[in-house]
Amino acid sequence: MPFSRYFYYQKGTPGDVEWKRKIKERLTPARDIGRYNAYAEEGWNDEVLVGARESEPEEQLEALLRDAEVEVVAKGEGEEGEEAEVKKEEVAKPMPRVTEADRVGDTRSLDRLLQRTLYLVVRKGDGRWWFPSDGLVGKESLHTAAERILVQAGGLNMNTWIVGNIPLGHYIRNYSVPAKYKDKSQEIRGEKYFFMKGRIMAGQANLKDNKQGLTDFQWLAKDELQKTLLPRDWSAINNILAER
Repeated sequence: MPFSRYFYYQKGTPGDVEWKRKIKERLTPARDIGRYNAYAEEGWNDEVLVGARESEPEEQLEALLRDAEVEVVAKGEGEEGEEAEVKKEEVAKPMPRVTEADRVGDTRSLDRLLQRTLYLVVRKGDGRWWFPSDGLVGKESLHTAAERILVQAGGLNMNTWIVGNIPLGHYIRNYSVPAKYKDKSQEIRGEKYFFMKGRIMAGQANLKDNKQGLTDFQWLAKDELQKTLLPRDWSAINNILAER
């Protein structure tokens, strides 16, 4: 049998008064699974049936929002014989987790896959998709270089924060055919990438004035990166990225 309400609320307290008000409205202690009376003839039937309206997440959300509404005195305060006007104060409804960007497949938008981590990738002049990257300048640190590269690639409209000074990992990419420096003084046999963790707090990428010859950008989840990056690039960074 159910516990007495005084097990949860001391008699005469605000919590007990609020309980009485809500139990009068909904006729059941259950907030999100419909009406249920343990003392009725069907007291044994205390589970939501398969396919019932109460089992739908949308219905449960609406029920919880209705239950969270509180009564406030609008005017009169109920003093000196004046009748007080009591009304319910609605609770703000949470925004949906599926956005317009999700529905249209806009991979440039940050308002998509809200439960996932999105990574910024850019398309270089040769058509290869990769993370924003560039060589170190002088004796700058990896942290300073990451801040500079994000500005040069994505513009000044991104409010970003580079987390820490230690890279998450690195990737050595060897060239099949050595390249030359611009002054042709030395050969370049490959590249070493250091991955720095960054967060975007506000804003959006804008490639209009980038100096790296970038032509496009996307915000992609990990499983989407696998379909976009070159196979050898994906295999190198797969274990560095968060699953969510």
